[in-house]
Amino acid sequence: MRATTESLEGNLVRLSVEIDEPEFDQALGNVVRTLASQMRVPGFRPGKVPRRVLEARLGGAGALRAEALREALPDFYARAVVDTELDPIASPEIDITAGEESGAVTFDATVQVRPQVAIPGYDGLHVTLPGLIVSETDIDHQVDRLRENDAELEVVSRAAGDGDLATIDLHGNDATGAEVVGIDDYLYEVGTASVVAELDAQLRGAKAGDILAFDGANPADLEQIVSFRVLVKDVKVKKLPEATDEWAAENSEFPTMAELRADITDRVSRVKLVQSQMALRTKAVEAVADLVADAEVPEVLVDAEVNERLADLQHRLEAQKIGLAEYFSATGQNPDDLLASVRVDAHRAVKADLALRALAEAEQLTLSDEELDTEMATMAQRMEISPGELRRQLDASGRTGAVRSELRKAKALQWLLDHVDLFDEEGSPMSRDSLKTDAAKGSEESE
Repeated sequence: MRATTESLEGNLVRLSVEIDEPEFDQALGNVVRTLASQMRVPGFRPGKVPRRVLEARLGGAGALRAEALREALPDFYARAVVDTELDPIASPEIDITAGEESGAVTFDATVQVRPQVAIPGYDGLHVTLPGLIVSETDIDHQVDRLRENDAELEVVSRAAGDGDLATIDLHGNDATGAEVVGIDDYLYEVGTASVVAELDAQLRGAKAGDILAFDGANPADLEQIVSFRVLVKDVKVKKLPEATDEWAAENSEFPTMAELRADITDRVSRVKLVQSQMALRTKAVEAVADLVADAEVPEVLVDAEVNERLADLQHRLEAQKIGLAEYFSATGQNPDDLLASVRVDAHRAVKADLALRALAEAEQLTLSDEELDTEMATMAQRMEISPGELRRQLDASGRTGAVRSELRKAKALQWLLDHVDLFDEEGSPMSRDSLKTDAAKGSEESE
């Protein structure tokens, strides 16, 4: 078998395949054996039906050859895709150009492939990452969170503000006059917007004894307007214990505040490091994806990504024994909202995919046979099959090229992470070494 490719307009490729007569005769023989084992003909045992009888049953030698073409062409197409290293993104349109009646077989397969998109300026990208410096404010915030566990509430006579706690009676009636919200002695933290946003606006500046009236959305049904009445009974503030060595010894594993603050500094530093590392990957990919014009994104790829994401969501819901109706009720979405949201994410993911593939081409990032073999071995181990069997399966389905493309894309991502310019939120350049873990730094230093 021989295969050649020709680029056409519109991200299409014509794959021309030639199959010598002896090779196709072998495929025809395989079809004959399969039909002989499947077809039940009186007077013949399964697998022993003569070819002339099969031809007669199917309508002649031409019908048998047509069946062989129908069965064998997908396999020949898959082999041709592997041989030419194509990475199709849609099903092909196959046109048999010779050999329908006898002799060698040739066919053309017109297939859509990923476009080679432009990513101008990819080598001058920069991203802004969360800073790594742990400030005294960061430490004080964490200490205050610990102190709040031992906080006492103290009634004050002043007006309420954000962070204060107000004891209120909250009642609301719908348009018919029926009470749909009713709770007394509710301790509410002003500024949290945990009931309705209008409540926080009314409580700011309110004092004990004030009666408030306003309209807002029903927390249980946001499309329903409710008339609320609120009685402010008191205003309280949190009185935190003093941050002394004694308090630290009683409420932490450290005997002094200095040691507690040092531990908090270390933990916050590690959190900031992880946040920056994650932000680098996310923002770098977003930056290079933004270089791809929306018009260059094939809808067939977006559709495939949408279907994959919806299938993944359905599987996760089934694993949690949650139905779609229950999911929509819990999220407040409807099917159209979900589809629109998924499509936006899918479009962004396809742009990122195209951008990284374009980067691999621009930087001529190649993949060795050894690297492909290593990945095949890893995949085979996960699937609990031999590398050889996995390779045969991928070749038969024409997916070997897709694996190769994914590995090149991973190389492009690493190149991007190694070359994008880094800045902190203050606009100051960041060292890439500062984003490495201590273990990685130590390994490099020892080398």
